[in-house]
Amino acid sequence: MKWMTRSVDGCVKNFDVGVSFDESVQTMKNMKLVVLGAFSGLLVAVRLHGGRAQSLSMTMTTWLAGRRLSPFVADLLTNVENMILLVSIGSLLHLCWELGMRIISFMHHCRQRIGATPCHSFKDFLLGRYLDSRSCKIKFHWDDPHEVGHSMCFTVHLFYKNGRPYPAAHVSTLTICVCHHDTGMEVPLVQEVVSSSNIDAVHVRHRKQNVASSAALMPEHDRNVVTVSFVIRKAGKYMVLVRLKEDHVFGSPALKTFKSGPVDPNKTRILGRFSTLVLTEDTTHVFTMAPHDEYENPTDQGLNKEDDYALQLSEQIDGSSVSYVYEVCAIPDIWRLAVSLTVYQIGTYMASLQHCGRQISNGNFGIIVLSKDESVEVDRNVCRTGANICFEAYLDPSFHYPAWFCSGSQPSSPCKFVESQPGLLAQNPLKKPLANERTKKLKKVYCYVSPKQLVIKEFYFKLIPWRLATFRVCHGTKFSFRGLDPVNGLPTLLIDDGMQSPIEIACQERNVLAATYTRFLLRSIGGSESFQDKVNFFHQQVRQLHGKYLRRKVVLEVDRFSLLESSMSTTSNFSANDWLKNFEIRFKNEEAMDFGGPRREWFEKICKALFDPANNLFVSFQDTNQALVHPNPDHPTHLQLKTFEFAGRIVGKCLYETALGAASRQLVHARFTRSFLAQLIGLPMHYRYFKTDNQDFYKSKVSYILNNDISSMELTFSEEVYSAQGHLDQVVDLIQCGSTIPVTNDNKYFYLNQLAQYRLATKVRVEVESFLKGLNDLVPENLLIIFDENELELLMCGMGSIDVEDFQKHTVVQSYSNYFMKKVMPWFWTVVASLTQEELARLLQFSTGSSQLPPGGFLELTPTFQIIASTSHGTLPTAHTCFNQLCLPTYDSCQELHKMLKIAITEGSEGFGYV
Repeated sequence: MKWMTRSVDGCVKNFDVGVSFDESVQTMKNMKLVVLGAFSGLLVAVRLHGGRAQSLSMTMTTWLAGRRLSPFVADLLTNVENMILLVSIGSLLHLCWELGMRIISFMHHCRQRIGATPCHSFKDFLLGRYLDSRSCKIKFHWDDPHEVGHSMCFTVHLFYKNGRPYPAAHVSTLTICVCHHDTGMEVPLVQEVVSSSNIDAVHVRHRKQNVASSAALMPEHDRNVVTVSFVIRKAGKYMVLVRLKEDHVFGSPALKTFKSGPVDPNKTRILGRFSTLVLTEDTTHVFTMAPHDEYENPTDQGLNKEDDYALQLSEQIDGSSVSYVYEVCAIPDIWRLAVSLTVYQIGTYMASLQHCGRQISNGNFGIIVLSKDESVEVDRNVCRTGANICFEAYLDPSFHYPAWFCSGSQPSSPCKFVESQPGLLAQNPLKKPLANERTKKLKKVYCYVSPKQLVIKEFYFKLIPWRLATFRVCHGTKFSFRGLDPVNGLPTLLIDDGMQSPIEIACQERNVLAATYTRFLLRSIGGSESFQDKVNFFHQQVRQLHGKYLRRKVVLEVDRFSLLESSMSTTSNFSANDWLKNFEIRFKNEEAMDFGGPRREWFEKICKALFDPANNLFVSFQDTNQALVHPNPDHPTHLQLKTFEFAGRIVGKCLYETALGAASRQLVHARFTRSFLAQLIGLPMHYRYFKTDNQDFYKSKVSYILNNDISSMELTFSEEVYSAQGHLDQVVDLIQCGSTIPVTNDNKYFYLNQLAQYRLATKVRVEVESFLKGLNDLVPENLLIIFDENELELLMCGMGSIDVEDFQKHTVVQSYSNYFMKKVMPWFWTVVASLTQEELARLLQFSTGSSQLPPGGFLELTPTFQIIASTSHGTLPTAHTCFNQLCLPTYDSCQELHKMLKIAITEGSEGFGYV
C-alpha cells in the first residue's frame, strides 16, 4: 500500500507541476482515497464468495469522490477500472472452473460409493469442506543433513480443500512412516495432535507436557497439525512417507540424510584388537583406529582433529616415563586414523590411547620393546617348526602355591599382560612367609615354548626331565611382569592360567620369551582378539584345512521314525573325509529331492534326538524347558560312548558347513551348559559355573557356604553319592585323603572349586573325551581354544533370530515408579529395537544364561522373562539368571541407558548378580 502510494505521489509530482501546494496536498489525499477504493473493489471481485470484502456503499462513495479530480486522474482511474474489470472477470472464471471441478469430483466420489452412504454431501464438495491430500503439507524443523542421536520433529498440516484447517482428531486414514532407505528398517514414532497457532511454541519447548496442556486449550477445529517425534541412531538416508489412504500429501515422500555424530571414545576402537604389542626399538609401528560416534556409526568428524588424540606410555613395573614419539594422521577415504608409534627404550610398557582425555574402548594395551637382535631372535623362533624354543630360567619355590591360594579367582579371561601386582604370598591365608624366603637359592628350570604350549621342566642329575607345569598358548594364560629378582638380579615373570598353581620365574631373556609367546598367540587367533575377527579367522582356517578334499555328494537314507539309530548306522563306516562331503538326505518311503530343505530338517531333528534331555544322552540339572544340557554320566547302556562321538561329529559337521558360507550354514540346535563348553576348550572348572548350570544346587548349598560361617558344618573334602532310592552308595574324596581334611572358612573356596571339578567334569570325563574325539576329527582343538565358553556357544549355536515384538509381548515389568514405567521402559524398548541380532543374543545371554531361546520363543521361557526396577540410579544393569530377571536402574536419558546396557552385555561380566 505504501509503495503504491509513493508511486502515485511520484506521478502527480511529475505531471502536475503547475498545481498549487494546497491543491497538490488535496490531490494526494484524494489519490490515497482512490487507491483504497481500487483495492476495495479488487477485494470485492476476488473475495466476494468468502464474505470478507468491505461494504459496497463505502467502496462506491470513495470511488465517486475520486472521479471529481483532474482529467489526468480521471484517465488514470479509467485504466484502473479496466484492470479491476479484467481481474473480476478472471476471478469469476476461476470460481466457475473450481465449482465445475468440485461437481465433477463429487460425481466421481459418488460413483465410487454406489450403494453406500457418502461421507460428504454435495454442499461439502461445492464449498470445499473435505480433506484433500494435495492441500495438506509437511514441514520439517531441521536442516538437512542432521546429526544422529537428537530428537527430531516434523509436522503434518491438514487442510480442507478450501484451505481452512481440518481437525486432525477426525483423521483415521493418516499413516506416517520413517524408514531406512537401504534396509527398510522402520523408526519408532511418537504422534500427537496440536494446533497451528502454537506449533512454533511446541517446536521451541519441544515436548509432550507443554504440547498437551496448550493443545487442550485450543478449540478442536483449530487443532489441524500432527507433530511427529522420533530419534535416529543409525546414520544414512531415510524416507519420510505421509499418506492419506493411498495418496501422498504434499512433500511426501521426502528423503532425509542423517550424518554420524562426534567421536565417542567408548565406541572408538583399534582395528585388529590386540592386548600386547611387540615392537623393536627405534622402529616405527603403524596401527589403524576407527573413530565411531555414540551409536557406533563410523564418523569423519574427528579425522581433521589429530590433536584430540593422545598416546601415553609408562613403564609397566614402576610407572616411570619413557622416550617415545607418536603421530596421528587421517585416512579420509575410509574414515580411519593411522597411529604411528616409535619407542626408543627397551622394556615392557603400558599404553593408553585417549581422545580428549578419555581412553578409547580398547586403547589400553601392553607393549614389549625389543632390541634389534632380540627382534631377529623372536622372528627366528616364530618361523621355526617342529621344535620347541628353550629358555633357561630360575623358579622361586615360595611362589609355587596350591590352586586355592586365591579365594576370589575368576575363570580365565582373554590373554593379556596385566600390570604388576603385590606379591601373591600376602593373599595366601595359610602360608606364612619366612624371613629369608626370598633370599634362598632359586631352582634352575627350562621353559620350552611352542605354538601350542609353554612347558616348564627341571632336570634331576641334569639327565632326568621332570615336567613342573604346562600352560597352553591361549587367551586364558596371563603374564604379569615383575621387577628384578633379589638373588640373581634377573627380570621376573608371573604366569597364571587360572587352572593350576601360578608360577614365577626369573629369566634373563624374559622379554624374548614373552614376545615369542605373544607372537604364537596372535598367529593362532588370526592377529586380532575381537570376536568377529576370530570367527572370520576360524572359518578361513577350517576352509583352508579341508580345502584339499573334493566336496562330493553322498546320499544318506534314514528312517524318520528311528532317526538316531538309522543315521548312526548309515555313517558308521564314514571316515573323517566322508563327513566333509555334501550330505543329501533321503527319508525312507518319502519321495523328495534334497535342495537344502531335507538336509536342514535332518540337522534339526538329529540335534533334538541327541541333545534333548528326554532321550537321556544329555541331561539337564533342572526340570524346565529352559535348562541347559550336560552330558549324562548315568546314560542308558544302549547309548554307548560311540553315541557321544557321533554327537561330536554332528557339531563338527555344523561348524564345517557354516564355515563354507551362508548358503550352507547349519546351527547346533542345543543349549549347552557353560561347564561343558569350558571343557571343550580346556578351561578349568570353577564354582561359579553352578550359577548357570545347576541353579538349584547353587542356591541351596554353594550360596550358603559363600555367605555364612561354615566352621560348625563339619564338611570335609569329600562328596557323598546317593542312589536313586536315596541310599548312600559311596563317599568320593575330592582330593587325596579328602574325607579326613575339614573344610574351613579359609579353604572353602578351594573346596567349592574341587566340588565343581568333580560334579561338572570328573563325573563326565569319559563322555566329554568321546565327544571331543568326534568333534576334533573335523575341527582341530587349536582352532576351538581361541574362543571362551560364551563365544563358543555363539559360534556353535548361532544367535538365532530374536523377535523384539515377541520379546516385548512376553516380558513382565515390575515397578511401582511412574517415572520408570513412563520414561525408562519406553527408552529400554527403543534401545532394544536398535540392537543387532548379536547384541540381542548377548542381552539374552546376560539375562538368562544362554543366547538360545526355547522353540516357542519368549513365551516358553520358564520362568517368564522379567524386568525389575532397581533401586540404584545410573549404574550398570544386573541380572538374576536363576529367575530370568533383568534388574534395570533408572536413568536420566535414553542415551545413558543405551550406553550402560551396551557395556553390561559386552564387557560387564562382573555385572551378573546371581541369586
